[in-house]
Amino acid sequence: MAKGLPNLPTDALVAQHFAIEIGSVEIAQFSEVSGLTSEVDVVELKENTFDGKPIIHKLPGAPKPPTITLKRAKNSSKDLWDWHKAMLDGRVMDARKEGSVVLKDFEGGEISRYNFYGAWISKLTTSTLKSGSNEVLMEEVTIVCEQMERVS
Repeated sequence: MAKGLPNLPTDALVAQHFAIEIGSVEIAQFSEVSGLTSEVDVVELKENTFDGKPIIHKLPGAPKPPTITLKRAKNSSKDLWDWHKAMLDGRVMDARKEGSVVLKDFEGGEISRYNFYGAWISKLTTSTLKSGSNEVLMEEVTIVCEQMERVS
């Protein structure tokens, strides 16, 4: 029976063990991360053969930068708002940051890292406020990036 490639980890990764770093500082308490994607635009080149038959060639275009979405229980910190406000105020250079999504094993050791560059918050959303509700107030953060790479 095949055992896989030697010296490579074979355990599946668990989605609940991750951390978010912005500027090499870990930000805790996010309950969900989505948008870790790698995609290349598809360019269609349409032409005809000598006998008039249409042909469509699919060619690679430019890489598409990801949009990362983070969700967490809202707290009293203004750090994310201040980051977003830098862009609202037109301070583009202050608003662009580098960060990472770090996947961890059961002991908290790093097993995979996605670094993103030129990132800024394009949208901050707070969940619905309802009188008489006892639900946890959630916050959703949309981060646009210029580039993302998997480094480990």
